[in-house]
Amino acid sequence: MNWNYKQERPFQNVSVWSRSRRAKILTTEIHGVFRGLKTDVCYIETTAKGVNSCGFTLLELLISISILVIIVIIAGSCIRLGYRSVNAGEKKMDSLERLRSSMRIVDAQLQSQVPLTYDGEDGRRFYFEGDETSLRFTTNYSVWDGRRGYIIAAYRIETDDYGKRVMFVTENVIGSAVKREAMLFDDLDEINFYYFNKGILNEGIWGEQLTDTTDIPQKIRINLVRGTKKYSLLIPLRARGTLTQIGMIHEDGS
Repeated sequence: MNWNYKQERPFQNVSVWSRSRRAKILTTEIHGVFRGLKTDVCYIETTAKGVNSCGFTLLELLISISILVIIVIIAGSCIRLGYRSVNAGEKKMDSLERLRSSMRIVDAQLQSQVPLTYDGEDGRRFYFEGDETSLRFTTNYSVWDGRRGYIIAAYRIETDDYGKRVMFVTENVIGSAVKREAMLFDDLDEINFYYFNKGILNEGIWGEQLTDTTDIPQKIRINLVRGTKKYSLLIPLRARGTLTQIGMIHEDGS
């Protein structure tokens, strides 16, 4: 009895160890079966749908790329619009500054107008002549620095190749054939001169033409139009009147 009992215990220990080993093996096999089952499910879905449902589909990829392209296009358009707005603003500021500078030059030259005369076929005449699109007078103010002496300034209005109105100034020293020219106004829709004189009854009259070269008007108005913007420069002349009034000709005609 004792011998049998001692002989059975080793067998019992072996059985316990075997059961534990088998349990571990069975657990490992179950995990392997589940992993294989998951792979088989993905394979079955892929086979049934024709696409891999475990990753991005081609349609999803195309939609993502399309959205990205649209965002890039919108951002590029906004940046380009911003650059255009900045450039347009700078161009507008430069144009307005040029307009102001040109107005100051015209005002200074006309305010410095000197009533010089010359002997013409019909007698003594002022250099001052003007109509709607041109003006000539003598002044001691030059557009170019360093110019000394009395000069003849001549303004003329022309139409450029784009249908816009431009105004040029030409200067030359009296007694000299050397001339210099510059552009004062450009990119205008309309520009013209108007002259104010008193009539026989001392009433004020604005006109587009100076018919009397022996008379200097009291005021000059320059009208400028650019788009919807209208500008008007009114310049009163310091030296004005007829040859007799200014003292160039005496009452007896001498």
